[in-house]
Amino acid sequence: MADTAEEALQGSWDQDRADALDSGGSDMEMERGINQNTEHSAQHRAKMWKIALNVSGKGDSLSPWDGVLDLPEQTVIHRRSHQLIDQLDVSEEERRDTACDVESVITFYCKSRNISFSPEMSWPHLLKPLLGLQLPRSDLYNCFYAVMNKHIPRDCVPSGRPFHLYRLLLQYHEPELCSFLDTKKITPDSYAINWMGSLFSSHCPPDVTQALWDCYFRQADPFLIFFLMLIILVNAKEAILSQEGDSREDIIKMLQESPSLLEAEDVEDLFSLAQYYQSKTPLSLRKMNQNLFGSSLVALKEEDTDLSQALCLPVSVPEILQANQLQQDGVRFFVVDCRPAEQYNAGHLSTAFHLDSDLMLQNPSEFALSVKSLLEAQRNSLESGSVASGEHLCFMGSGREEEDMYMNMVLAHFLQKNKEYVSIAKGGFMALQKHLVDMNIEGLDSSYLHWIVSTSGSHSSADGELGSAADGKGVKSLVNKMTVALKTKSVNVKEKVISFIENTSTPVDRHVSCSDRVGKAYRGVKPVFSIGDEEEYDTDEIDSSSTSDDDRKEVVNIQTWTNKPDVKHHIPCNEVKETGHMFPSHLLITATHMYGLREIASRKGFAYIQSRQALNSVVKITSKKKHPELITFKFGTNNSAGVEISAVERYLIPNAGDATKVIKQQIMKVLDALESS
Repeated sequence: MADTAEEALQGSWDQDRADALDSGGSDMEMERGINQNTEHSAQHRAKMWKIALNVSGKGDSLSPWDGVLDLPEQTVIHRRSHQLIDQLDVSEEERRDTACDVESVITFYCKSRNISFSPEMSWPHLLKPLLGLQLPRSDLYNCFYAVMNKHIPRDCVPSGRPFHLYRLLLQYHEPELCSFLDTKKITPDSYAINWMGSLFSSHCPPDVTQALWDCYFRQADPFLIFFLMLIILVNAKEAILSQEGDSREDIIKMLQESPSLLEAEDVEDLFSLAQYYQSKTPLSLRKMNQNLFGSSLVALKEEDTDLSQALCLPVSVPEILQANQLQQDGVRFFVVDCRPAEQYNAGHLSTAFHLDSDLMLQNPSEFALSVKSLLEAQRNSLESGSVASGEHLCFMGSGREEEDMYMNMVLAHFLQKNKEYVSIAKGGFMALQKHLVDMNIEGLDSSYLHWIVSTSGSHSSADGELGSAADGKGVKSLVNKMTVALKTKSVNVKEKVISFIENTSTPVDRHVSCSDRVGKAYRGVKPVFSIGDEEEYDTDEIDSSSTSDDDRKEVVNIQTWTNKPDVKHHIPCNEVKETGHMFPSHLLITATHMYGLREIASRKGFAYIQSRQALNSVVKITSKKKHPELITFKFGTNNSAGVEISAVERYLIPNAGDATKVIKQQIMKVLDALESS
């Protein structure tokens, strides 16, 4: 590989890296945590990519296939395969075998996934960097499949959802550039479909592609492709805007070739900038579009937002509430309530600024003054560090399409002024009310009621003003849900609910440990066990992670523990306490135990061993449909009287489905071993 590609990869291989590569396997988190090596031979890069793609040691997926090349589009596949080989520096003896490998991989992938190959597809480009690793056919297919599955978004076709999402991201950060391209009728798929479909290998030189993929696979974040594409355009902004007089076709051609200007030494800066822009982007972009990636063949849900019709980037209500309360850095929202004055006066988010959208047509001069006041209020709040402050403007309507027509005009006004960081609260005030009522019913945090205030400054309550802003719908929802819950539960449960309602304003006395001071209240999810579900939330259950003082717990180095040979899985997460507080944590799964490490805020890289639980003591793992990332583990023993719960632990786990799957698999292995012994 060229020296420039090697220079783009900083750091060095340590002994753990070399040992992991020599053995052909490594813990995924260990792989991500170790920086690049200074010497990337094809063999070492092949091993690194196989580990990052989680295909190291995987068998031959093509073995059941009869090898017959008989698809209707086989001639096209054959021609594209040979065109790819023509671009590679391979000897005449290798050409035939390599072309056969490429054609076989594409053909089998089409057959196994029931997909038809078309000439415009980027698959051959995607195979080009993999061919440079001189992999056997089985590994070539496994790597290709993993890249397609994990890193190429679903619906990566002309006018596909990923390109509508990318346009909203571009508009969020670079509204002037987005507006220019819109005016020229240049859509992202017209220039970026091969960028996304090939992870830039269609336009970047081989050494740049290898350096880029080294970083990309190590990050293991498929959404990073959107931000890398964004940086490509941001860097070319001046050149793009200077082409005002050029034709649409000329501009598209220039855009398509933009990645070809990258050099290997630019890769590090490219990723740094991408991660910076990612930190300045609402998490809703990722959370609302998680189904773009993965192995599921299920189509996008019908209720998912049609991004092609979205005026600007949608943001979820839970993120709006959490961001300004829990984050010192990153995205903070300045919420602008655009409902008519009477609706705003009846009840509104306590931190929201009111901008009556009706004024835009009814009284343009007063609207202009209101906009000026809004921007001044935003500046003042930022300078004062107010809880309502935020660089990011989030507009909130009623949530009813017919009423929000004027708000959409206000949004368009700000976008036409090339205002960056403009978003809309998905579902509007109706979604806010529903979220707050749901949170109160589930008992997660009754202080949620104080988010809604009237113009008099009084706080709404569960039996009063919370529903008044929407003709009593909030109260009706509350009464209906409580009625259903009480009818379907026992007398004891009814007494608990009545007691809860009567004492919502009374603070609960509890002991406070030093760890509670650094915890952050997690206000976006419900407890796993809630009224209306199969089981009741038992307040007498033991929270094992709070039974000892932090000063008495063992302090360990996180990196050292995650790299231990007996650790089979490392799952970054957040521990969620009964109080709703969250603590950055790590779950480590060995052959027999699950360890919970809680990060020490004052000592970076170190953690307390918060819990040690035998896997054979897990009696139940549950989650909520609305919040599948919040996982509850119950530990206990079986006896003649039934299951005796000894501990309950709750964790907020990204990609919780994958995490619980590996944990359950390990539990089954333990139980099978016990039965056979």
